[in-house]
Amino acid sequence: MQEYISKQVQILRSADQIFQVISRFDNLTPAVADRVEDWQATADTCSFKAKGFTVSLRIDERVEPKHVKIVGDGGAPMDFAFWVQLQPVEAYDTRLRLVLHAELNMMMRMMIGSKLQKALDEIADGIAMAMR
Repeated sequence: MQEYISKQVQILRSADQIFQVISRFDNLTPAVADRVEDWQATADTCSFKAKGFTVSLRIDERVEPKHVKIVGDGGAPMDFAFWVQLQPVEAYDTRLRLVLHAELNMMMRMMIGSKLQKALDEIADGIAMAMR
């Protein structure tokens, strides 16, 4: 599996506040529903359409307030696990980083590896902006 790590972003909120939002897919509905097709979410699962694929995700692990582990639950063209990691610096200063482990063959790595890296950085920035 290949590992892709986002840049670290600063969020001026407590790790507990951030964790309460990111640890449930249904909390993301207002921010995501108008950006993807057919968004559906419960606390532990979500699904949506992306480039013709229906992707299903499941929260596999929550460690409050440190991280949330998300795994593919069908529909994605590759196996992957995705972590949202939180590192408290001070009471209202938390660093967020995303880590993606994806099973990609050599051809896919060459085709989409840099795009995955860019996407992770953009998602991290997006979460930071939404939490302001």
